[in-house]
Amino acid sequence: METTSRVDGQAPVAEGAQQAPSARRTVDGYLEAPFPWYGLDEAFTGPRWLMQVGTAADGAVEHGSIGHGDEPSVRNEHLAASVGEPREKFAVVVTVAASPSRRSADGTGLLEATSVSSAAWLAGVGLLSFTWPGQMDHSLRDDWLEQQTETAWELADELTGPEWSTLSLPVDGVATPFHYRESEFGWVLAGSTEEGVHLGAYGRGMSAYGLGFAVIKDVAAYA
Repeated sequence: METTSRVDGQAPVAEGAQQAPSARRTVDGYLEAPFPWYGLDEAFTGPRWLMQVGTAADGAVEHGSIGHGDEPSVRNEHLAASVGEPREKFAVVVTVAASPSRRSADGTGLLEATSVSSAAWLAGVGLLSFTWPGQMDHSLRDDWLEQQTETAWELADELTGPEWSTLSLPVDGVATPFHYRESEFGWVLAGSTEEGVHLGAYGRGMSAYGLGFAVIKDVAAYA
């Protein structure tokens, strides 16, 4: 599934504050999507924040992520691992439009179909983007990340394999099966909804077993 990052994530803007142009572009990317966005349900009462959207080759918004809890960063991850401080606690929900293989808008190419594996891969890579083994030299991280990204793709392509278990979680109040796996870096899960989208999620410090998902009624409120 070839997509490109559309915008960088932005921190929430305080109520009454004027939004910077970059923040408005972040919201615009989400508002352009022709599918509903998902986040954790109302049982989660902590901070929520927009991250980024991804587009297909024809420019259509195809997926995006919503963060919950502490905003993770590679820098903080490395410092925590180095000095033994607690890691950040967060969960990120990835919404992926369910699309068949189709021709691009300009007719020059073929866009890949999306699937639960697409959501699993995006979630796996998302977790890696905030992961950095504390004992690893900075100069080696790119090689490590490339290797782990390939592993994430192979795992996402084998959702029935031994690395995955099944987990039932509520989506809009309906029990829904998910593929689930854990690693030393955190957890990843992926499934599908009745609203025509695939869901991926990843996190650390927040148990996946107690999560629930729901359609976001007003994504602009997260900006």
